[in-house]
Amino acid sequence: MAEHQRLARESIQFMRRQGETLAAAIAFYTCLPVPAAWTLEFRGIARMAPAIGIMIGGLLGLLDAGLQQLAMPVLTRSVLVVVTWIALTGGLHLDGAMDTADGLAVPDPQRRLQVMADSVTGAFGAMAAVALLLLKTAGLHDLDGYRWLALMAVAGWGRWGQLVAIARYPYLKTIGKGAIHKASMHSPLDLLPGLVLLLGLSGLQILLNRDQWLVAVGMALGGGAIAVLTGAWFNRKLGGHTGDTYGAVVEWTEALLLCLLTGL
Repeated sequence: MAEHQRLARESIQFMRRQGETLAAAIAFYTCLPVPAAWTLEFRGIARMAPAIGIMIGGLLGLLDAGLQQLAMPVLTRSVLVVVTWIALTGGLHLDGAMDTADGLAVPDPQRRLQVMADSVTGAFGAMAAVALLLLKTAGLHDLDGYRWLALMAVAGWGRWGQLVAIARYPYLKTIGKGAIHKASMHSPLDLLPGLVLLLGLSGLQILLNRDQWLVAVGMALGGGAIAVLTGAWFNRKLGGHTGDTYGAVVEWTEALLLCLLTGL
Protein backbone atom coordinates (compact mmCIF):
# COMPACT_ATOMS: atom_id res chain seq x y z
CA MET A 1 0.00 0.00 0.00
CA ALA A 2 2.81 2.40 0.90
CA GLU A 3 4.50 1.71 -2.44
CA HIS A 4 1.28 2.47 -4.33
CA GLN A 5 0.87 5.74 -2.44
CA ARG A 6 4.45 6.73 -3.23
CA LEU A 7 3.93 6.00 -6.94
CA ALA A 8 0.69 7.97 -6.91
CA ARG A 9 2.40 10.98 -5.31
CA GLU A 10 5.25 10.82 -7.80
CA SER A 11 2.81 10.60 -10.70
CA ILE A 12 0.88 13.62 -9.43
CA GLN A 13 4.11 15.59 -8.99
CA PHE A 14 5.26 14.63 -12.49
CA MET A 15 1.97 15.73 -14.04
CA ARG A 16 2.08 18.97 -12.07
CA ARG A 17 5.60 19.73 -13.32
CA GLN A 18 4.54 19.01 -16.89
CA GLY A 19 1.55 21.31 -16.49
CA GLU A 20 3.76 24.08 -15.12
CA THR A 21 6.17 23.67 -18.03
CA LEU A 22 3.34 23.68 -20.57
CA ALA A 23 1.88 26.84 -19.03
CA ALA A 24 5.31 28.49 -19.15
CA ALA A 25 5.72 27.44 -22.80
CA ILE A 26 2.38 29.04 -23.67
CA ALA A 27 3.42 32.22 -21.87
CA PHE A 28 6.84 32.29 -23.58
CA TYR A 29 5.96 31.28 -27.13
CA THR A 30 2.57 32.95 -27.51
CA CYS A 31 0.60 36.02 -26.51
CA LEU A 32 -2.24 33.91 -25.13
CA PRO A 33 -3.21 34.94 -21.57
CA VAL A 34 -2.03 32.71 -18.75
CA PRO A 35 -3.68 33.15 -15.33
CA ALA A 36 -1.40 34.95 -12.90
CA ALA A 37 -2.09 32.32 -10.25
CA TRP A 38 -0.51 29.56 -12.34
CA THR A 39 2.97 28.40 -11.43
CA LEU A 40 5.34 28.64 -14.40
CA GLU A 41 8.41 26.46 -14.87
CA PHE A 42 10.51 27.79 -17.74
CA ARG A 43 13.23 25.15 -17.60
CA GLY A 44 12.56 22.63 -20.34
CA ILE A 45 9.96 24.65 -22.23
CA ALA A 46 11.79 24.03 -25.52
CA ARG A 47 10.63 20.41 -25.42
CA MET A 48 7.06 21.72 -25.49
CA ALA A 49 7.65 23.87 -28.59
CA PRO A 50 6.33 21.38 -31.19
CA ALA A 51 3.14 20.88 -29.16
CA ILE A 52 2.75 24.66 -28.87
CA GLY A 53 3.17 24.90 -32.63
CA ILE A 54 0.45 22.31 -33.22
CA MET A 55 -1.80 24.22 -30.84
CA ILE A 56 -1.15 27.50 -32.69
CA GLY A 57 -1.87 25.79 -36.00
CA GLY A 58 -5.10 24.38 -34.59
CA LEU A 59 -6.27 27.84 -33.50
CA LEU A 60 -5.43 29.24 -36.91
CA GLY A 61 -7.32 26.37 -38.52
CA LEU A 62 -10.40 27.17 -36.45
CA LEU A 63 -10.18 30.80 -37.51
CA ASP A 64 -9.82 29.80 -41.15
CA ALA A 65 -12.82 27.45 -40.93
CA GLY A 66 -14.93 30.16 -39.29
CA LEU A 67 -14.05 32.70 -41.97
CA GLN A 68 -14.87 30.12 -44.63
CA GLN A 69 -18.34 29.70 -43.12
CA LEU A 70 -18.78 33.44 -43.56
CA ALA A 71 -18.05 32.95 -47.28
CA MET A 72 -14.93 35.08 -47.10
CA PRO A 73 -12.73 34.84 -50.23
CA VAL A 74 -9.75 32.54 -49.87
CA LEU A 75 -7.11 35.24 -50.39
CA THR A 76 -8.59 37.47 -47.71
CA ARG A 77 -8.87 34.48 -45.39
CA SER A 78 -5.25 33.58 -45.99
CA VAL A 79 -4.05 37.12 -45.24
CA LEU A 80 -6.08 37.27 -42.02
CA VAL A 81 -4.74 33.89 -40.91
CA VAL A 82 -1.13 34.95 -41.52
CA VAL A 83 -1.67 38.24 -39.67
CA THR A 84 -3.25 36.35 -36.75
CA TRP A 85 -0.29 33.96 -36.88
CA ILE A 86 2.01 36.88 -36.15
CA ALA A 87 -0.30 38.22 -33.45
CA LEU A 88 -0.48 34.87 -31.62
CA THR A 89 3.30 34.71 -31.32
CA GLY A 90 3.84 38.42 -30.82
CA GLY A 91 6.18 38.36 -33.82
CA LEU A 92 8.73 36.50 -31.66
CA HIS A 93 10.08 34.27 -34.42
CA LEU A 94 9.62 36.78 -37.24
CA ASP A 95 11.74 39.29 -35.32
CA GLY A 96 14.47 36.66 -35.03
CA ALA A 97 14.30 35.93 -38.75
CA MET A 98 14.66 39.64 -39.51
CA ASP A 99 17.63 40.08 -37.17
CA THR A 100 19.26 36.97 -38.64
CA ALA A 101 18.88 38.30 -42.18
CA ASP A 102 20.50 41.59 -41.17
CA GLY A 103 23.38 39.72 -39.56
CA LEU A 104 24.01 37.41 -42.49
CA ALA A 105 24.10 40.40 -44.84
CA VAL A 106 27.31 41.60 -43.15
CA PRO A 107 30.40 40.36 -45.04
CA ASP A 108 32.54 40.26 -41.89
CA PRO A 109 31.64 37.11 -39.89
CA GLN A 110 33.04 38.69 -36.73
CA ARG A 111 30.43 41.47 -36.82
CA ARG A 112 27.37 39.36 -37.58
CA LEU A 113 26.35 38.69 -33.98
CA GLN A 114 26.79 42.37 -33.13
CA VAL A 115 24.51 43.40 -35.99
CA MET A 116 21.93 40.76 -35.02
CA ALA A 117 21.85 42.16 -31.48
CA ASP A 118 21.00 45.64 -32.80
CA SER A 119 17.29 46.37 -32.30
CA VAL A 120 17.16 48.52 -35.45
CA THR A 121 15.82 46.57 -38.44
CA GLY A 122 17.87 46.93 -41.61
CA ALA A 123 16.99 46.56 -45.26
CA PHE A 124 17.75 42.85 -45.41
CA GLY A 125 15.64 42.18 -42.33
CA ALA A 126 12.70 44.00 -43.89
CA MET A 127 13.12 42.08 -47.15
CA ALA A 128 13.23 38.78 -45.25
CA ALA A 129 9.98 39.65 -43.46
CA VAL A 130 8.26 40.55 -46.73
CA ALA A 131 9.48 37.34 -48.37
CA LEU A 132 8.28 35.18 -45.48
CA LEU A 133 4.85 36.78 -45.33
CA LEU A 134 4.40 36.52 -49.09
CA LEU A 135 5.46 32.86 -49.14
CA LYS A 136 3.10 31.98 -46.30
CA THR A 137 0.17 33.87 -47.74
CA ALA A 138 0.65 32.49 -51.25
CA GLY A 139 1.24 28.96 -49.99
CA LEU A 140 -1.84 29.00 -47.78
CA HIS A 141 -3.94 30.53 -50.57
CA ASP A 142 -3.03 27.69 -52.93
CA LEU A 143 -3.96 24.92 -50.49
CA ASP A 144 -7.33 23.50 -51.49
CA GLY A 145 -8.22 21.16 -48.63
CA TYR A 146 -7.24 20.24 -45.10
CA ARG A 147 -5.83 23.72 -44.53
CA TRP A 148 -6.25 23.27 -40.77
CA LEU A 149 -4.07 20.17 -40.84
CA ALA A 150 -1.43 21.90 -42.94
CA LEU A 151 -1.32 24.82 -40.49
CA MET A 152 -0.83 22.46 -37.56
CA ALA A 153 1.90 20.57 -39.41
CA VAL A 154 3.95 23.55 -40.57
CA ALA A 155 3.80 25.30 -37.19
CA GLY A 156 4.75 22.05 -35.46
CA TRP A 157 7.63 21.15 -37.79
CA GLY A 158 8.98 24.70 -37.58
CA ARG A 159 9.31 24.42 -33.83
CA TRP A 160 10.67 20.90 -34.03
CA GLY A 161 13.41 22.31 -36.29
CA GLN A 162 14.16 24.84 -33.58
CA LEU A 163 14.45 22.00 -31.10
CA VAL A 164 16.93 20.19 -33.37
CA ALA A 165 19.04 23.34 -33.61
CA ILE A 166 19.03 23.72 -29.83
CA ALA A 167 20.07 20.11 -29.28
CA ARG A 168 22.56 19.80 -32.14
CA TYR A 169 24.52 23.05 -32.38
CA PRO A 170 26.43 25.31 -29.96
CA TYR A 171 24.85 28.44 -28.55
CA LEU A 172 26.91 31.49 -29.44
CA LYS A 173 26.00 33.78 -26.55
CA THR A 174 26.41 33.58 -22.79
CA ILE A 175 23.07 35.28 -22.20
CA GLY A 176 19.85 35.80 -24.11
CA LYS A 177 16.42 34.22 -24.43
CA GLY A 178 17.84 31.19 -26.19
CA ALA A 179 20.32 30.39 -23.40
CA ILE A 180 17.62 28.89 -21.16
CA HIS A 181 16.64 26.51 -23.97
CA LYS A 182 20.19 25.29 -24.53
CA ALA A 183 20.75 24.80 -20.82
CA SER A 184 17.63 22.66 -20.45
CA MET A 185 18.34 20.24 -23.33
CA HIS A 186 19.91 17.14 -21.86
CA SER A 187 19.49 14.45 -24.51
CA PRO A 188 18.59 13.91 -28.18
CA LEU A 189 15.69 11.88 -26.79
CA ASP A 190 14.01 15.23 -26.07
CA LEU A 191 13.30 15.36 -29.81
CA LEU A 192 11.19 12.20 -29.80
CA PRO A 193 7.88 13.38 -28.25
CA GLY A 194 7.49 16.21 -30.76
CA LEU A 195 8.49 13.92 -33.62
CA VAL A 196 5.85 11.37 -32.62
CA LEU A 197 3.17 14.09 -32.50
CA LEU A 198 4.11 15.38 -35.93
CA LEU A 199 4.22 11.95 -37.53
CA GLY A 200 0.80 11.41 -35.99
CA LEU A 201 -0.49 14.35 -38.06
CA SER A 202 0.63 12.59 -41.23
CA GLY A 203 -1.10 9.44 -40.02
CA LEU A 204 -4.25 11.48 -39.44
CA GLN A 205 -4.05 12.78 -43.01
CA ILE A 206 -4.04 9.21 -44.32
CA LEU A 207 -6.96 8.25 -42.09
CA LEU A 208 -9.01 11.19 -43.32
CA ASN A 209 -8.28 10.57 -46.99
CA ARG A 210 -6.17 7.66 -48.23
CA ASP A 211 -5.89 9.30 -51.64
CA GLN A 212 -3.83 12.02 -49.94
CA TRP A 213 -1.08 9.61 -48.87
CA LEU A 214 1.50 11.50 -50.96
CA VAL A 215 0.68 14.69 -49.08
CA ALA A 216 1.00 12.83 -45.77
CA VAL A 217 4.39 11.37 -46.70
CA GLY A 218 5.60 14.70 -48.05
CA MET A 219 4.42 16.43 -44.91
CA ALA A 220 6.49 14.08 -42.76
CA LEU A 221 9.63 13.70 -44.89
CA GLY A 222 9.58 17.24 -46.23
CA GLY A 223 8.86 18.76 -42.84
CA GLY A 224 11.66 16.84 -41.17
CA ALA A 225 14.15 17.54 -43.95
CA ILE A 226 13.41 21.27 -44.16
CA ALA A 227 13.52 21.61 -40.37
CA VAL A 228 16.90 19.89 -40.09
CA LEU A 229 18.52 21.48 -43.15
CA THR A 230 17.43 25.01 -42.24
CA GLY A 231 19.10 24.77 -38.85
CA ALA A 232 22.21 23.23 -40.45
CA TRP A 233 22.43 26.09 -42.95
CA PHE A 234 22.35 28.78 -40.27
CA ASN A 235 24.94 26.84 -38.27
CA ARG A 236 27.21 26.74 -41.31
CA LYS A 237 26.92 30.49 -41.78
CA LEU A 238 27.40 31.46 -38.14
CA GLY A 239 29.19 28.55 -36.51
CA GLY A 240 26.32 28.01 -34.10
CA HIS A 241 22.96 29.44 -33.15
CA THR A 242 21.39 32.25 -31.14
CA GLY A 243 17.85 33.01 -30.07
CA ASP A 244 17.43 34.95 -33.33
CA THR A 245 18.41 32.01 -35.50
CA TYR A 246 16.07 29.74 -33.54
CA GLY A 247 13.28 32.06 -34.62
CA ALA A 248 14.59 32.10 -38.19
CA VAL A 249 14.50 28.29 -38.30
CA VAL A 250 10.85 28.37 -37.25
CA GLU A 251 9.82 30.98 -39.82
CA TRP A 252 11.68 29.57 -42.83
CA THR A 253 10.61 26.00 -42.08
CA GLU A 254 6.97 27.10 -41.87
CA ALA A 255 7.12 29.08 -45.11
CA LEU A 256 9.04 26.50 -47.15
CA LEU A 257 6.93 23.59 -45.95
CA LEU A 258 3.73 25.43 -46.86
CA CYS A 259 5.10 25.94 -50.35
CA LEU A 260 6.06 22.25 -50.58
CA LEU A 261 2.56 21.18 -49.57
CA THR A 262 1.02 23.25 -52.35
CA GLY A 263 3.07 21.26 -54.84
CA LEU A 264 1.85 17.96 -53.42
